[in-house]
Amino acid sequence: MACRIPEHVDLAIAGAGPVGATLALLAAQAGRKVALIEARPALAGTTGKDPRVLALSWGSQQILQRVGAWPADLPATPIDSVHVSQHSGLGRVLIQRQDLDLPHLGFTVGYAALNDALAAALAASSVCVLTDTTVTAVTSLGAYARVRCCQAGQAGELTARVLALAEGGALADTLPDMTRREYDYQQRALIARIDTDTPHQGRAFERFAAEGPLALLPNGDSYTLVWTRPHAEAEALLALDDAAFAARLAAVCGERIGQITAVGERAAVPLRLKYATKLVSGRVVLVGNAAQTMHPVAAQGLNLGLRDAAELAQHLAPSGDAGEASRLAAYARARQHDRAAVTGFTHSLVSLFDRHDPLSRCGRAAVMATIDTLAPLRRHFASHLVFGVGVPA
Repeated sequence: MACRIPEHVDLAIAGAGPVGATLALLAAQAGRKVALIEARPALAGTTGKDPRVLALSWGSQQILQRVGAWPADLPATPIDSVHVSQHSGLGRVLIQRQDLDLPHLGFTVGYAALNDALAAALAASSVCVLTDTTVTAVTSLGAYARVRCCQAGQAGELTARVLALAEGGALADTLPDMTRREYDYQQRALIARIDTDTPHQGRAFERFAAEGPLALLPNGDSYTLVWTRPHAEAEALLALDDAAFAARLAAVCGERIGQITAVGERAAVPLRLKYATKLVSGRVVLVGNAAQTMHPVAAQGLNLGLRDAAELAQHLAPSGDAGEASRLAAYARARQHDRAAVTGFTHSLVSLFDRHDPLSRCGRAAVMATIDTLAPLRRHFASHLVFGVGVPA
């Protein structure tokens, strides 16, 4: 429900994107008094033109279903298999839902559709949603965090036993003892809808080529393309007409997806790695993009953030002071392995597959063939992608 700024809550959350909204719902389910702070004037219906398509693992879908944000009519497309290969080289990995005995490996869903589903769940919850509200300053004190806000042009303030930052990280940068490492990939992710004459049958493709890594994610009856290129080459691809662009893409994909029949509107976003060296500063804690943003090559960013939210909510659930140091320290320890492993894996993929000499191609082929051939290894690899590293399935 929309509300005015309260005096005090157990948990305040800055940022009502998917991670912040999910954390708010989980904490409210655990009986905590929650305020969710968002700069947008409303939550539902405010992202209708957002072109982003999210790739969610089965584990993430289960979290969203738990908080009532996965309605039966949500326009989500199941992913039942993932085909990983390299261009101009042998070796591939085929991961299938049967490897983990799951109904699906995951889903794709439009950002706008998921945002509206979360907004509906929040409207039916006890969460105090502060829309049209920006956080202007945060301070961690001994017994609470102080949050200064501006709601519809009016200054205000609230205190919370714990403040979770779930926005892009600008607020984390203001904390006196917080450091975030940053790496600029000097690349953009080019995004477009791709239609083909062959049904995708729930299969996603991850293709590594000299022309850049790309993913083709099943989305409705089409694919969503995410193609990573250096800035200048991304601009050149954006400037091509649809026929020329389709021909460039087909040369990289081969015949696996069939003939490309149409290309939708294209967009490109810059890519950077940002990684907070710690998750807790006094009574302020980081989740989602405030904790880490990463390269989209393995589609792990949002899934990692939702696991942040689920883990933090679990530590906030017991009664007592939600922001006591032992709880937040336990959260940070619990997330350490998964964060480091997934971020490191994603970053190393970019470097590993950026080498295209014969020796590198042969080495990659051997690794992929080994994973594909040895079922226990393939299941282990798939489990990490679906549920996280060191996270119980």
